[in-house]
Amino acid sequence: MRRLNRKKTLNLVKELDAFPKVPESYVETSASGGTVSLIAFTTIAFLTIMEFMVYRDTWMKYEYEVDKDFMSKLRINIDITVAMRCQYVGADVLDLAETMVASADGLIYEPVVFDLSPQQKEWQRMLQLIQSRLQEEHSLQDVIFKSAFKSASTALPPREDNSLQSPDACRIHGHLYVNKVAGNFHITVGKAIPHPRGHAHLAALVSHESYNFSHRIDHLSFGELIPGIINPLDGTEKIASDHNQMFQYFITVVPTKLHTHKISAETHQFSVTERERVINHAAGSHGVSGIFMKYDISSLMVTVTEEHMPFWQFLVRLCGIIGGIFSTTGILHGFGRFVVEVIFCRFRLGSYKSTSVPLPDGHTSNHLPLITDNSTH
Repeated sequence: MRRLNRKKTLNLVKELDAFPKVPESYVETSASGGTVSLIAFTTIAFLTIMEFMVYRDTWMKYEYEVDKDFMSKLRINIDITVAMRCQYVGADVLDLAETMVASADGLIYEPVVFDLSPQQKEWQRMLQLIQSRLQEEHSLQDVIFKSAFKSASTALPPREDNSLQSPDACRIHGHLYVNKVAGNFHITVGKAIPHPRGHAHLAALVSHESYNFSHRIDHLSFGELIPGIINPLDGTEKIASDHNQMFQYFITVVPTKLHTHKISAETHQFSVTERERVINHAAGSHGVSGIFMKYDISSLMVTVTEEHMPFWQFLVRLCGIIGGIFSTTGILHGFGRFVVEVIFCRFRLGSYKSTSVPLPDGHTSNHLPLITDNSTH
């Protein structure tokens, strides 16, 4: 009884077979079919390799939302070299809330030589080349995000030569914490002092002939400091053509959350426009000589996430490639054989010409003569 039920179950399963087997004696192979199969296998192998490369690759997904965090502090990372002695210049921040952040809260004044060494010039040239390519190819920013923390440091390398030249410039580097509102970071003549209506700089004791606001921005960023990230002003160098010259940078800061397979950090991107002019009160060009970076905080926050193709999606796409190529090549091969057979059949029919047979009554017959046994004798 058990064997009978097992046999019925086996027969039922066989009837549900969606892949019936054809005996090998009924299978006919051909050269054209082999050629098409070879092309199909080659195409499948090529597309499988390409699909695997796509599966290994990642891409950056950008999402935008309103930034609701206005209570936290904003960190400004600064590394700027000015072609003036440190005792002649001062740096500080003044925001819209009239809150002044002095440079003593986190900036270091270091006397240096303004001219770069050969190795440092090569570093600056490469950084400026990367900046120009980033302006042309915006997709390179995704590569920089992916390589954060594992790429080479973007900081200015130390001097490899022991220059005997006396320091003629001041390197101002460090970081400041400011309110998350629009503000103005500036470097000008004289040290900053508090004032009831804002602040002022002691510039009276500095000779006008010593004004030189030629500068080099080795690094300027907002938020958490992430090695490997190149910011828009990194590597910028400006040479002043006059003692009374103002350099202005108008910066829009965008809060950014970065999530990759390597890191997860909260930083800030920014865009910048530049302007420079000579201060000439007689010509109507008013202002103060110095370097002014006016920044504003965007109300939108960008979330950048590195995404990867799921393994199940890779399998589905791979099955689609294999099944689609087999089906397509089978249809094309069948259609090709049909066309060839139609052409050859018409050619064979046209090769048979009708023959005329004379009849005893003088008529002719277009039919082929009937061959009988008597006609063979």
